[in-house]
Amino acid sequence: MGVGATASAPALAVPGRTEAAAALEPRRRPGQTSMINVPYEPHRTVRVAIIGLGNRGNGMTKGWSAVPGCTVTAVCDIRADRAKRVADDLVKAGKPRPAEFGGSADSYAEMLKRDDIDLVYIATPWEFHYAQGRAALLAGKHVIVELPIATRLDELWDLVDTCEQTRRHLMLAENCSYGRSELAMLKMAHEGVFGDVTNGHGGYLHDLRALLFSDTYYTDSWRRLWHTRSIASFYPMHGLAPVAAAMDINRGDRMTTLRATATAAKGLADYRERFVPEGHPSWKETYINGDLITCMIETANGRTIRAEHEVSSPRPYSRINSLAGSRGLFEDYAGTSSTGGRVYFEPDHGDDSWRDFAPYRKEFDHWLWKKIGDDAANNGGHGGMDYVLQWRTVQQMRAGLVPDIDVYDSAAWCAPVPLSVMSLEKGGKPVAFPDFTRGAWVNLRLGLDSRMTEMPPV
Repeated sequence: MGVGATASAPALAVPGRTEAAAALEPRRRPGQTSMINVPYEPHRTVRVAIIGLGNRGNGMTKGWSAVPGCTVTAVCDIRADRAKRVADDLVKAGKPRPAEFGGSADSYAEMLKRDDIDLVYIATPWEFHYAQGRAALLAGKHVIVELPIATRLDELWDLVDTCEQTRRHLMLAENCSYGRSELAMLKMAHEGVFGDVTNGHGGYLHDLRALLFSDTYYTDSWRRLWHTRSIASFYPMHGLAPVAAAMDINRGDRMTTLRATATAAKGLADYRERFVPEGHPSWKETYINGDLITCMIETANGRTIRAEHEVSSPRPYSRINSLAGSRGLFEDYAGTSSTGGRVYFEPDHGDDSWRDFAPYRKEFDHWLWKKIGDDAANNGGHGGMDYVLQWRTVQQMRAGLVPDIDVYDSAAWCAPVPLSVMSLEKGGKPVAFPDFTRGAWVNLRLGLDSRMTEMPPV
């Protein structure tokens, strides 16, 4: 297996750039400049086009159509019937009918020729994210991509460069970064509650075995097939991103090295043996992705982050979401309260006893949740964080603000996918973490710890 994230997945590498070279910092082309602190141009209405209308894309379409000042103008899926069904549903909900595209693998390219699209939302299988995101940027659109934005280092660098060349933003649709507890944790960290933050722990731990073997949930079993062709940590971003934000990664600190470990690939084969009938297509597959992939990441300021991915074993869902410093720590998913978190920090606490996170989440609630929490609960999935992400993205575009999450954050949060492969192929030795900001990480700047702003009137 090469040092990219896949062994037999469709090759989407940029011609002329190898993975080894991509690990280094490529020079900017003449005239190419950073997108850091570059605001969106103001939009009276944000016109969204959607590529990929499976479970995720279909659900998020409803959220986009509910945000004030946002309209869905086009929808696309390789299966044309999905585009028609989503368009029908929008009309039933009293929304304008979007243009429909579908029927072939390149239908999205025809859609991108339209001039009534400001933002493209991509929710296709992972192997298509890079090519579709890049095409949308080159078509002059801003882009928001489901996890990950790309699976190879050369692809991540090319998306950074393409953003800088086109002057269009691309961001990871990292909804967990807008979770209520995650944003409260960030605010507590930035207000010094935990003292000097020294370490964090996050990931994606979710028993997906039944869904992975479902014949209908993941179209063409695309997600299970990744376990047959890669040893990467596929999906640590939900836990990594909130911890990175609390540590001001790319805003005063940066990730410098990563080393990975992997347990044996046992879970999927064991589940198949017990629950999947003989003759099912999966019996022709060999699973090579370890059940638990752990990435230990070091930062320039001497912090450590442990990022994990595990979807092949029986366990309750968790993103872990823990942050610690010289005066205490926070742990989520502890089962101590309805907020799911517990805290322990000086001088409030002692006697080796955890405290309920609930009163602290109320005290440190992010302004976004104070402002639109009720709307989020009514319009968005995953506890409302999906809608908060969508509302905030539309607000920033309509008001001409700098995005909370930029392409540099997105590339850094997704880099453990290929870096974990590189480390595992070297027996778990550390590998260098690229600096996608090209040195600008040393400068403090706002991100998810944004100041309160209003949604422009419709």
